[in-house]
Amino acid sequence: MKHPGCPGVIELIDMSEASRGGIGKWIVWLLLLALAGGGFYAWRQHHHPQTMGFNSAPVVRGDLTQVVTATGSLNPVVAVQVGCQVSGTILTNYVDFNSQVHAGQLIARIDPRSYQAQVEQAAADLANTAASLELQQIQARRAGELFTNHLISAADNDTAVAALHQAEAQIKLKQAALDTARANLDYTKIYSPVDGIVIVRAVDIGQTVAASFSTPMLFQIADDLTRMEIDSNVAEADIGGVLEGQSVDFTVDAYPYRTFHGVVRQVRNQPLATNNVVSYDTVISVTNADNKLKPGMTANVSIIVAEHSGVLKIPNAALRFRPPEDAIGTNSVVATATNSTPSAARARSVRNLRTVYVLSGDPSVPNLQPVQIKTGISDGIFTEVLEGPLKEGDKLATGILTTDAAGSGSASPFSGGGFPRMR
Repeated sequence: MKHPGCPGVIELIDMSEASRGGIGKWIVWLLLLALAGGGFYAWRQHHHPQTMGFNSAPVVRGDLTQVVTATGSLNPVVAVQVGCQVSGTILTNYVDFNSQVHAGQLIARIDPRSYQAQVEQAAADLANTAASLELQQIQARRAGELFTNHLISAADNDTAVAALHQAEAQIKLKQAALDTARANLDYTKIYSPVDGIVIVRAVDIGQTVAASFSTPMLFQIADDLTRMEIDSNVAEADIGGVLEGQSVDFTVDAYPYRTFHGVVRQVRNQPLATNNVVSYDTVISVTNADNKLKPGMTANVSIIVAEHSGVLKIPNAALRFRPPEDAIGTNSVVATATNSTPSAARARSVRNLRTVYVLSGDPSVPNLQPVQIKTGISDGIFTEVLEGPLKEGDKLATGILTTDAAGSGSASPFSGGGFPRMR
């Protein structure tokens, strides 16, 4: 830049001062832009004011089914564990997994040689004792004749009689030992106690089983897999609505697109506490005619505790909806549900009284009428209306939809109704 007083002289400018001047210009421009944006927003709000609309859903009439959900495992109605009462080595195994068996059928055998030897030893002991008994009988008879002829004393005669009685007792002991040995020999043969199918085979040929302290399980036989049952754990909060004879729908992971059916057979009173959560075993009878269901499968159970047909029902979103105060009609009065029940029963049903908001007039105008209703069963999506001034076709607010004159809109996800519905 040239100096005004000296045309040929160039004035040197400090670079730091020039930088500060440039930054100041940018700040001024930013302030001007902010003011312009604020003015445009105020002008838009004045000429295009936002209006509050509502998402809505009608009151409809239809069927409702309330269910209690639980999980459980499928089991045979009768599953017999077959064990053994003697120890030894498995000599022969006559069945395998899924083998059909009949009551009294031989299914396995333990090596009988040691038990056969015990039978022979017990039989020999019995024969030896029987010979001793014969000798004592002869001596007792001779002692009796001598005592009659006064040839021996009474003490000697009594000793001979006592020895005879001891020999007779020894015969009974040896006979019992022989019977025990024969029974143990018979126990080496494992028989099926019922008709059914083998679902567990726990031993192989050559395996040693020990029955010293407890009876080992060799096989598990299911009586009839066409009849099964589910042991489901129902939470204590839901058990009050579960009764014997109620219908049950359930699915298993093996057949995700098929629904099976059953009936509640028993609700057991024994509490089951797991991690401070109390549940009760509910036994469900199941028919498995096609043998698709297998023992041990996990069942996702839905117990039908109530079914109502042709009732007024509203979406649960309407029960959760809470509008801003300025959206409620100025002349609105809460219409309460009629209740002709006694005071005690009315006090118990207070928790079923809910407030919903009916759209009156144009849905785009924020004019809501609060209405109090008494609710019944729910399927998780819709809830039954037991009492109240609602009628079929009434529009209920389920969410807030804010729009402007330009046609753009947005829904508040915090007012019970979520985002605008797709139409």
